[in-house]
Amino acid sequence: MDSRPAQTLSADVFIAGGGAAGLAAAVTAARRGCRVVLAERYGFCGGGAVAGLSGTVCGLYEATESGGGPTQVVHGFVDEFIRRMRERNGLGDPLRYGKTWTLVHDPLVWREVGDAFLRDAGVTVIYHATVTEVLMEGDAVRGAQLYTKEGKVRVLAPVTIDASGDADLVAMAGWQTSMGDHGRVQNPTMIFRLGGVDVERFLATYGTDTIMPPEVSAKIAEANGNGYLLPRGKIWLFPTTRPGELLCNCTRVTGADGRELNPVMHRDFTEAEFEGRAQVREYARFFRDFLAGCERSWVIDTGVQVGVRQTRQVAGTKTLRNADILAGAKFADGIARSPWPIELHSGSRPRVEWLLNDYYEVPFGCFVPAAGENLLVAGRCLSAEHEAVASARVTAQCFSYGHAIGHAAALASQEHISVRRIAGEDIRLLLNRDGAQLD
Repeated sequence: MDSRPAQTLSADVFIAGGGAAGLAAAVTAARRGCRVVLAERYGFCGGGAVAGLSGTVCGLYEATESGGGPTQVVHGFVDEFIRRMRERNGLGDPLRYGKTWTLVHDPLVWREVGDAFLRDAGVTVIYHATVTEVLMEGDAVRGAQLYTKEGKVRVLAPVTIDASGDADLVAMAGWQTSMGDHGRVQNPTMIFRLGGVDVERFLATYGTDTIMPPEVSAKIAEANGNGYLLPRGKIWLFPTTRPGELLCNCTRVTGADGRELNPVMHRDFTEAEFEGRAQVREYARFFRDFLAGCERSWVIDTGVQVGVRQTRQVAGTKTLRNADILAGAKFADGIARSPWPIELHSGSRPRVEWLLNDYYEVPFGCFVPAAGENLLVAGRCLSAEHEAVASARVTAQCFSYGHAIGHAAALASQEHISVRRIAGEDIRLLLNRDGAQLD
């Protein structure tokens, strides 16, 4: 029981979640003149990129086996984000990642840039707020109820966007979702930052590719033979914007009993935090004992939470298929491009399948639930098959999804039409006017 009276807010668009997708959606809808309320459970935006400390902007550049530098093929909202991050010295130059490139960001600057975007656009932000239920009228969503320290807040809006990453609002509404490969999702990872590194010596020894070479995997195997507990043999280490620092994506978080964990389950999510932090200390010990340049290193911090790659996917009016990725599929209602490989984290060595010199598109229908009314999704909870999610979930694409769905939500709210009547081709046109360069 909560005896405190609920506050009620009215908006044109309500958004749950302030990750890359939620941020882009909120700013886009507000710039179109909508009254936007965004609720975020943390005290900052950024989602997995910041709270999960993924620390990179993946998905901007084509993969290639030919020479030359990176070719950017994803544009739009992400271009403005990159510009603002660089103005604050919060973004590095492209780093080699296998056959493509990625950008490393400063998570503190990400938070500050997110705040600036929202303030400049006039978005009403409620930090430290958790959605406890969706407000329904028949099969139509009319908003959501939040829990805050002040008490309950009811947000009423003709259009709601689920940018939770986990399709939380879709699940609350009772609409269909799926999870992974017959319930088995990609491994979560506890990412951390390592300080006190002689980065120049480290790069001279192991090269500039952030996917570590076989030499490092061999050292992990050697360490495991000598009593270390390092469950992931292929790891990724990124020099950051700060001197003497590496961003470390190397843990493979499973249960203490070896079972695969699903972060949508509260027991698994909790155990992932325990196990993730323990693995961070073990990998840090390995770095000090085995890797050049890391002899005097220490753990600066971890993510606020374990990094989550996959939980629920909405059942949409369209679904991104596994085969669409490597085929470079294009769609008339494509609202986002992705050149990112299938990057599947399951087992001791992540599997990467490259799409070379091309990209695929994600259709608008992947963000429109097959059931219900007045709700759209944005972010990694899109309608997609298991391996497709392993490509489509990354940050640059989430910016693109939010950009598109912000336009769609504004159109539905201002024109008083069902989200189902919106043509993806029309959203594509609006995105091109914003510089998305889809055509």
